[in-house]
Amino acid sequence: MAEKQQRVRTRDVVAEGLYIASAATRLSLKNSILVHILAEGEDFDSERFLPDARAALLALADEAEEDAARAERDRKAARGRHTDSDGTHDYRSRDIRNLRRRRKQSQHVARELRARAEDEEELGKLIADAREAAWHEVAGNIDRTLRIEAARPDLEPDYDRMRIARMQALRLVDLPKLRAHRRSVEKQSALRESGVEPEVIHDGDAPAGGFDPAELE
Repeated sequence: MAEKQQRVRTRDVVAEGLYIASAATRLSLKNSILVHILAEGEDFDSERFLPDARAALLALADEAEEDAARAERDRKAARGRHTDSDGTHDYRSRDIRNLRRRRKQSQHVARELRARAEDEEELGKLIADAREAAWHEVAGNIDRTLRIEAARPDLEPDYDRMRIARMQALRLVDLPKLRAHRRSVEKQSALRESGVEPEVIHDGDAPAGGFDPAELE
């Protein structure tokens, strides 16, 4: 049972490593697509990016093999060492089994990545996913740009006329009501100080637009 659970854990770790590698490859391809299509004005051609996809996978396979070699060196160095560890990477004999497992997992990931690098169907899927990600990024940037442009007052046709109307409403309606409201508040404060309970100020006595008198003091 323990051996079976061990195989499952190893399989899960390898699957996670391959998922991360695929995500990194898609990101690299997406950036390449954006550069060649947007910056250089090229038409999209999936075959154009096959070498990029293959190179990205092989580079990640090299990294996995380096991890496997490092784990093997650490395993050999840890043999016969039984003292307390001085840090995360200061391995001891009790770590040998985990280091051996890590080496095998990295080797498995490297083999799978190299196999995928030679599989044009797999490469095509990565390129298609990267193209989709590139399109979403471009569409998002366009949408944000349009929202910003639409929010600019100088691009609003009636902005000047409406601004004058708003300022007149503020001067003729809101400010007089604000002054009246403040006088009422001061009067009621004076009544409280003299021991007389003032009348409650109704919402209709406050200035239009939700002004807070304290904000203009």
